[in-house]
Amino acid sequence: SVQLLSHVLLCATPSRLPDLPTVTPNSSLNVKFDPKTTKLTWDCKENTSYGECVLIHKEKGQIKKKVRCNDCQCSFSDYSLHGGVTLTVEVNINHRRLSEMLVYTNPGREGTAARNFSCVIYNANFMNCSWAKGRAAPDDVQYFLYIRSKKRIERECPRYLKDSGTHVGCHLRDLSGLTSYSYFLVNGTSQETGIQFFDSVLLLKEIERYNPPDNITVHCNESHCLIRWEKPRTRHTRSNREFQYELDIQRRVSALSEQGTEAQGAQHTLF
Repeated sequence: SVQLLSHVLLCATPSRLPDLPTVTPNSSLNVKFDPKTTKLTWDCKENTSYGECVLIHKEKGQIKKKVRCNDCQCSFSDYSLHGGVTLTVEVNINHRRLSEMLVYTNPGREGTAARNFSCVIYNANFMNCSWAKGRAAPDDVQYFLYIRSKKRIERECPRYLKDSGTHVGCHLRDLSGLTSYSYFLVNGTSQETGIQFFDSVLLLKEIERYNPPDNITVHCNESHCLIRWEKPRTRHTRSNREFQYELDIQRRVSALSEQGTEAQGAQHTLF
């Protein structure tokens, strides 16, 4: 569907990562923000000697970037944009300081964006993402998930999970190409109204769930038992020191038991 929003033309198609709306104010610098590339640009002027860009994020605060001489753009790292951001440009041109502010907002009807978004990696090679329909979303809403790696490699969800025909989740069997953190965008379409987007930047090691340890062995003598195991397989390399284990040990010859014994490394000795 195509809809005209103020000076913004948004045409979302499910076959590729859609271009979120670019705000173009009427000003001397003609500042533009491209949310797909997180790049801020403006008209180049002669004799630009100094500049600074600032992205003001509701959660991250101010993110500042210096502008090189005669350069007319700033690139920011990936940040969530669904809550809106304010961007400012300040440059010196012919010994005159020019400053301009641009407010980037999330278009569409309030409350239509996907909510309760979360992802989990399991068995090292699989990932499930899920979300709920927006409270104010119309009946014909359809959501699409797009994932962009730190290297700017983009892809759409290959296998959607549905509830009454509406996409409410995604299953990925191939995580190759994903970097340590990735940008997730849930975009929506409807014939009835504009749908707001939801986006998030996730650190993959923080959303990974681990299986129990492998190859557990127990060797006992009259005085003690030595328990060994291998750390679980993980998506990203982790040292033994990063894992903590909990052992639940039941004694056959006594009513006593050890509950919740903690251990680090790959073995535990029980006396």
